[in-house]
Amino acid sequence: LSESRKMITNEKIDAYNEAAVRILNSSSRNSKARVKVFSVSKLIAQETIMKSADGLHLPESSRDTNAMILMNVYCNKIMKPIDGSCCQPQPPLTLIQKIAFCFFTLSIFGYLIISLIHRNNYRKNKSCTDLESGEEKKPVISTPMLLHCFCKLGLIMTYFYLCDRANLFMKENKFYTHSSFFIPIVYILVLGVFYTENTKETKVLNREQTDEWKGWMQLVILIYHISGASTFLPVYMHIRVLVAAYLFQTGYGHFSYFWIKGDFGVYRVCQVLFRLNFLVVVLCIVMDRPYQFYYFVPLVTVWFMIIYATLAVWPQIVQKKANGNCLWHFGLLLKLICLLTCIYFLSYSQGAFEKIFSFWPLSKCFELNGNVYEWWFRWKLDRYVVFHGMLFAFIYLALQKHQMISEGKGDPLFSNRVSNVLLFISIVSFLAYSIWASSCKNKTECNELHPSVSVVQILAFILIRNIPGYVRSVYSSFFAWFGKISLELFICQYHIWLAADTKGILVLIPGYPMFNVLVSTFIFVCVAHEISQITNDLAQIVVPKDNSTLLKRLLCIAGFFSGLHFFSAMQDQSRH
Repeated sequence: LSESRKMITNEKIDAYNEAAVRILNSSSRNSKARVKVFSVSKLIAQETIMKSADGLHLPESSRDTNAMILMNVYCNKIMKPIDGSCCQPQPPLTLIQKIAFCFFTLSIFGYLIISLIHRNNYRKNKSCTDLESGEEKKPVISTPMLLHCFCKLGLIMTYFYLCDRANLFMKENKFYTHSSFFIPIVYILVLGVFYTENTKETKVLNREQTDEWKGWMQLVILIYHISGASTFLPVYMHIRVLVAAYLFQTGYGHFSYFWIKGDFGVYRVCQVLFRLNFLVVVLCIVMDRPYQFYYFVPLVTVWFMIIYATLAVWPQIVQKKANGNCLWHFGLLLKLICLLTCIYFLSYSQGAFEKIFSFWPLSKCFELNGNVYEWWFRWKLDRYVVFHGMLFAFIYLALQKHQMISEGKGDPLFSNRVSNVLLFISIVSFLAYSIWASSCKNKTECNELHPSVSVVQILAFILIRNIPGYVRSVYSSFFAWFGKISLELFICQYHIWLAADTKGILVLIPGYPMFNVLVSTFIFVCVAHEISQITNDLAQIVVPKDNSTLLKRLLCIAGFFSGLHFFSAMQDQSRH
């Protein structure tokens, strides 16, 4: 301050403000009209006063920040913006959320009570000995698996709710830079190479290799989401290929199973549907979000049912039947052609597509914001790649059956000459697609071409990864570990790694961005792994192999969803 203004101090300003508030409020009897000092201005001034020209007048940046905060305070609770969580009131618990809270609370208390009873029984029986043999008896302890799973799940869902619904933790916006995306990717790729092990089998796309493929793709997608790299079109187009590769594996894996095993039983269908949808259904209830919000799970679920319907419908053609008569191969190809025709028709007939998925109860599953456009967009974006996966599986298994490929340890997939030619074509195709994707200027135009051309890079990668014998015989256990929980990682990121329904980044430790990412990532990965274990355990309990028991469970599940729909309808009526 100049000499003529030295008498102005922060203490005097605070005293004037207090006197002004006291006098103004003494004349107001209405509590809603009471005056409050906008005290955040002082905090802003403390950060910007050093940029002041005379020590009294603040720079324009202070005014902009003040205006932004004022608008957040008065506008956010009305407008409810999707890219901000400041100053919004916590949404009230729905009836379904309250029921879920009571259920998980009872599960936790029930598990604790049963655990204490078992522990007491164990202590009583610990010193008991068998008088005839002279040996100590080992008490039989039956672990209450179901309650144990729901207990853990309840604690995890509480964490989900606190992170992304309770306004307890801060959120921050994403800001993309090339370094924030590419440096972590280089780091995890180098890390993955250090965990190289030999595969148990050397077949094309063996289990370890597909887990590895899912793992590194999932890690890249996570980095893509947290860095906000969707704003950079070349990166966006390559990530679209990774999502397509997941769906390619869906077509390849399920077709291979049905073709080889010939198992079209209800047990298999229920197992797959339960493992795919369990976590999402729980999150829809706890986080009060529609099923279509977690778009990838509806996508793989529908494609699984399409694959099942294609192969299970009469005539059922499986490998065992086709080996007896080659004409069955043509019958299967005819089925695949019919499937491709249906996909093509629906992709160019938005009206027909929307009519199919607008009927109840499908509309309840696939509507988002009152229409199925988002579902139409997601389905159309990768509409051919599952068919490509099925066709690849059919061709590969036919070549394998006729011993036209060599899958021995260290052996190239084909003869040296053919292998070298295919390897060269694959590398050129892989790079050609990357060059095309990097030269994209318009997202809409590139998305139109993506469904037809994404398979080029996918097939190129498969051939590069499998033609050389040595490369096919090793895998990264680091990536494979993440691949086994890739679905849980993809879903959990919505609320406990990212935040505000993926629009922002969760802040557990304010002021330390790197440390915050490390801590939140560690918790996020542990939670995803635990949920994977819970899902596998519950799948064994909820989906039994016995058909009569399974039918009873299905009726119970149908009753559960009917009740869910009833309570949801009640909630909608109370809102209106």
